[in-house]
Amino acid sequence: MLKSVVFDLDGTLIDSAPDLHRATNVVLRSEGLPEITFEQARSFIGKGASVLIERVVEAVGLSDDPDAHARLLGKFMHEYERDPALTVLYPGVIDALARLELLGCAMGLCTNKPEAPTHIALKHFGLDRHLRAVASADTLPVRKPDPAPLIKVMHDLGGPGLYVGDSEVDAETAERAGLPFVLFTEGYRKSPVGELPHAYAFDHWDQLPGIVAQHFAAQEA
Repeated sequence: MLKSVVFDLDGTLIDSAPDLHRATNVVLRSEGLPEITFEQARSFIGKGASVLIERVVEAVGLSDDPDAHARLLGKFMHEYERDPALTVLYPGVIDALARLELLGCAMGLCTNKPEAPTHIALKHFGLDRHLRAVASADTLPVRKPDPAPLIKVMHDLGGPGLYVGDSEVDAETAERAGLPFVLFTEGYRKSPVGELPHAYAFDHWDQLPGIVAQHFAAQEA
């Protein structure tokens, strides 16, 4: 039986909020604008860099100017890609991926992060060795919560399976794709766990292989 498991990236496999916060404030300082707090930056994550900058512009009271947005986005991407030194893997990720491989899982990634920083992160942490298919913000004309990128990754892996993520966007994406959602509760969600539709939930990566094994065993029964 095919066992496909697809992951979100930021807030699920990696904690990138410190770097996103740092890069944002470097840009704001260069523009003579007020900085944002870590909590604000964390709450802006989930729908890609362009939306993050839209939320930053609104937070600092800058006028909604397309030229300003494009300038800030360009500077942000340059700064973020230049030095993602504060980003870390969540504890237990690599061991969990190795255990999933032993279970015979085909694994992929579906993220709203742009392609360049996605592949930088995957290579830096050695995640690329475990992932057979990747969809980033640039892969299709649409991005999450549109289900098309997730459906594409599942198709590339050979068929439907589980989607693992941390946020409202991920839960909606899985629901619209008609796939079971596995919620990592320690990521960037804003809502209580009970308000997010999910089939399974976990708060440490050492729990995920058991959840996956249980799910596919039930499918085979």
